[in-house]
Amino acid sequence: MTPLRHRVEHVDTDASGVVHFSRYASLLETAALEELERKGSGLGALEGQGLDLRVRELRISYRAAARFQDWLRLVASLEHVGPASLKLGVKVYREGQEPEPVLLASGSLDMAVVNRASGGPSCIPQTLSAVLKQTSSP
Repeated sequence: MTPLRHRVEHVDTDASGVVHFSRYASLLETAALEELERKGSGLGALEGQGLDLRVRELRISYRAAARFQDWLRLVASLEHVGPASLKLGVKVYREGQEPEPVLLASGSLDMAVVNRASGGPSCIPQTLSAVLKQTSSP
């Protein structure tokens, strides 16, 4: 689990300089896809096998506000590998102002694996599934 860093930009915030709640969905997706890429099973690898991902469920719990120009640490982990689905958890921390990073939000993305051509559900190939299961969180 290598953290991804993100600097809050003006476009991420509302008029008061606080990150708008809707931006967290994008942050979670970015961190989750980067984690899959690190494991060799990103969108390019899936596309090469005629597959794609679709978000089935997105959950986010908010704890504290991020603000303009904060540095965020996004930590993603693969939580579950099913026959035709993946679940990734993501935690969003603020860095730099406190002695320890502060948890701002946590969430999960439950993703269905689909056939790129038809959009219908598709099983994860055995070789890819085995690699993912070896690296998923307990």
